[in-house]
Amino acid sequence: MQIMITGGAGFIGSTTADRLLNEGHKVIILDNFNDFYSPEQKENNIKHNLNNPNYKLYRGDICDEILTEKIFAENNINCVIHIAARAGVRASIENPAEYVRTNILGTTNILEKMKQFNVKKIVFASSSSVYGNCKAEKFSEDLKVSEPISPYAATKSACEQMLYTYSKLFDINAIALRFFTVYGPRQRPDLAIRKFIELIESDKEIPVYGDGTTKRDYTYIDDIVDGIIAAIKYNKTPYEIINLGGGSPVTLSDMISTIEHVLGKNAKRNYLPPQAGDVDKTVSDISKAGKLLGYKPKTNFEEGIRKFTEWRKI
Repeated sequence: MQIMITGGAGFIGSTTADRLLNEGHKVIILDNFNDFYSPEQKENNIKHNLNNPNYKLYRGDICDEILTEKIFAENNINCVIHIAARAGVRASIENPAEYVRTNILGTTNILEKMKQFNVKKIVFASSSSVYGNCKAEKFSEDLKVSEPISPYAATKSACEQMLYTYSKLFDINAIALRFFTVYGPRQRPDLAIRKFIELIESDKEIPVYGDGTTKRDYTYIDDIVDGIIAAIKYNKTPYEIINLGGGSPVTLSDMISTIEHVLGKNAKRNYLPPQAGDVDKTVSDISKAGKLLGYKPKTNFEEGIRKFTEWRKI
């Protein structure tokens, strides 16, 4: 297959590209290498593939209609893995217009090009943030998600609806995967696990927002890629929303304790008030992923932290 990955130089996109190349697919990457975090890190994520004849890189924006039309015209694309987005809850509160432009208008542009070039499969990277401050014991896909608490979450929810519309109108097989706090090698430097590891190693204080009881369903990157690959192959229904989580939520305090244990070093905690836009918990119900995709996370949290710290030493 020829598979296009938007945001393909980032953490999840580049790791997915490696897996697809290893499986013999041709991969077309679109990434704008923006400075939300170091473009150099993204360059490092992809440099080993640049001479691979099955790897093609386009540098640019998903909102660029001329460029995206050129990409679809030059390649016989069978499937789009749409990961490119403005990420980050707090940044979206500061600059909501940019999130609407990139996430909603950019996604619509990709869907329009799929319609134009008769591409019938898209796997979309949604987010557990769409659940907001859900009170349910577990977050299942049939819960109402009409109360997002950040512009980022609102754009992801809007994109899910846009996928449904294009699926219905233009016979596009669309899968929206709600990722739950992905971590592992190549993780963005602004995310808590990587930031905490680097601060603890440097004997610097870590910011602990709230009392440490907030809970996240951390998901190791290899498990997420397993789910993406399975979603590419899934075609039994025209449109699905599916959770991809780790299956064992971890409190903030336990996350810090696990990192301390793996590093063999104590953290210096700086307790601060909770931040606007942060949810109290994310707890994934992954039964649907198991049923439809055969998804079963393999990496427990401590093992994932060990793998991540080992990667950082390379």
